[in-house]
Amino acid sequence: MERALRDKRAICFFVIPALIWFVSIAILPVMQSVGYSFLEWNGITEGRFIGLENYRTLLTDPLFWQSFCNSLLLAAASVFIQLPISMFLAMILVNGVKGEVFYRNVFFIPVIISGTVIANLWMKVYHPSYGLLNTILHSAGMDGLQHEWLGSTDTALGACFVPMVWQYIGYHMLLYYSAAKSISDDILEAARVDGANKRQMVFRIIIPQIVPMIKASVIFAIIGSLKSFDMIQILTKGGPVHASEVPSLLMYVNIFTTRRYGYASSIAIFIIVECLLFTLVIQRVFGALQKDE
Repeated sequence: MERALRDKRAICFFVIPALIWFVSIAILPVMQSVGYSFLEWNGITEGRFIGLENYRTLLTDPLFWQSFCNSLLLAAASVFIQLPISMFLAMILVNGVKGEVFYRNVFFIPVIISGTVIANLWMKVYHPSYGLLNTILHSAGMDGLQHEWLGSTDTALGACFVPMVWQYIGYHMLLYYSAAKSISDDILEAARVDGANKRQMVFRIIIPQIVPMIKASVIFAIIGSLKSFDMIQILTKGGPVHASEVPSLLMYVNIFTTRRYGYASSIAIFIIVECLLFTLVIQRVFGALQKDE
């Protein structure tokens, strides 16, 4: 192994193909988008260079800022609702329950289902006439709570978030579960010998040991929310009255409906930059917390 690591030809043989592939599918498209963002272009005729005009339009567009705030709400809900539920389920499984493997697999099933399928499933759940949710409310005698969940500006964004939470709870649960299972048995046994109960084991032993995985999970949840698209596109298309609009959906509309490729590219660059910034901020926050400990 050490000999192979010293062999520069071997390193290049394995690294360069992957590097070329990464540059081709990731770096070059981003650089192209940067170039397009300086153009007024409809995707067909020759583009006209307009400098930073697309970015000025972006920063003064109320609809964009509304979509940005909606994505932040989704990100906050992911961190403060989705991740705690995932942690709760993971800790239950780690502490040992009958049928542990069965529950672990069942919780993960939504992750492997297409987002399109899940969105169409939840459209049936939310349907105002025959949807499961309103049917249950009617059966329980709570007709006053029945609602047109996807057609109201008050509930559309929240209704989109629920299936997003449901789909990825199992994903984050499995991350926490696998991290907790990798903790040395010696550490856990020492805590038990010292008289730690299950609650103390979770909060003073397991969770502090899996902080790196928690950090990764927070990053995944926030970035996933900031670039969410498919679920909202199918459920509401950003409506009603842009109540569930998000930047990626706004970008899609500007590309395929209004044919404003330059403006859409500026939105794409904004999404990339905000994801990078949030990642750096989370890294710094967790780094500071670990130093304090």
